[in-house]
Amino acid sequence: MALDHYVPQVHLKNFNNSDGVLHAMLKRDQKTFTNHAKAFCRIEDNSTNKYLTEQRAIEDFLQVIEPKYNESIEKIRTGSIDPETVFVVSGFIAYMMWFSPAGMRINKDPMEHTLDEVGRRLDAQGKMPRAPTSMGGVSLTEMLDKGEARINVDPKYPQAIGVTILQRQIYSLGNFNWEILKNPFPDSPFFTSDYPVAIEPSDHPGILNKVVPLAPDLAVRICPKQLDNGKITDNFASFRYRTPTLNHRDVVEINRLIVRCAETIVFYPKEQPWIAKFVKANADFRIEPKSTNIPYGAGGTLQISTSIVTDE
Repeated sequence: MALDHYVPQVHLKNFNNSDGVLHAMLKRDQKTFTNHAKAFCRIEDNSTNKYLTEQRAIEDFLQVIEPKYNESIEKIRTGSIDPETVFVVSGFIAYMMWFSPAGMRINKDPMEHTLDEVGRRLDAQGKMPRAPTSMGGVSLTEMLDKGEARINVDPKYPQAIGVTILQRQIYSLGNFNWEILKNPFPDSPFFTSDYPVAIEPSDHPGILNKVVPLAPDLAVRICPKQLDNGKITDNFASFRYRTPTLNHRDVVEINRLIVRCAETIVFYPKEQPWIAKFVKANADFRIEPKSTNIPYGAGGTLQISTSIVTDE
């Protein structure tokens, strides 16, 4: 059995301190750890998926991305962004969105709601058998409403779906508008986490930007735009970027998003007295999908959205 890193080590190593180790803090209680990147974010057979013909296809994809990650980061720093750079960074982001435990959780919920809704509609059409007499002979809808039945999706299934749409996901991300976020404040480095794909509202209702740390001094903000199928190209012809100037407040807000969207753990290059308080203030937040059924005619539309929510 393979012990797979669900956050690529090459990414985490960019957040090492001068001694080559990484500082980590748990969101739930602010306990801290210091260790090498290889000690974090690994699960047995995370990249093995029984629903795929090539069950290690996820790991094979990672082998394409990891060797070129550092070179791509340097190209972004120097403004020498080429299609390969866009592919590598988009690939890293897509990898986290679909293949990490947080990504699997976020993508699992909409599938369960979709199957729940399909089951109810089939039941309404008389196409679903009723429960046995020993279970009351009730309909599937009644069982779902009472909590006597529920739809459960294996988290590995959305992970497998991610493989099938991976290419389109990468080309979509890479043809959006990007902001290159350079952090000029060494005492306030960007954090990263076990799910470093933070979300924030965009200028367009219902559309979310993605803010992704790449190194303590570098992050990208990906701003979706409408793309015709012909513009989702493998040479990233629609790719555009700008480099806004960040003030200290901007950096703090980006780190706030990173902590809130982290699944369980936050990483940073060096210990500082303000970090524990900052993480604690933002620890009770997480990314959560929401599925809303909007009635339309004899059926309806299932609207899927994602937002940052709090347990408070």
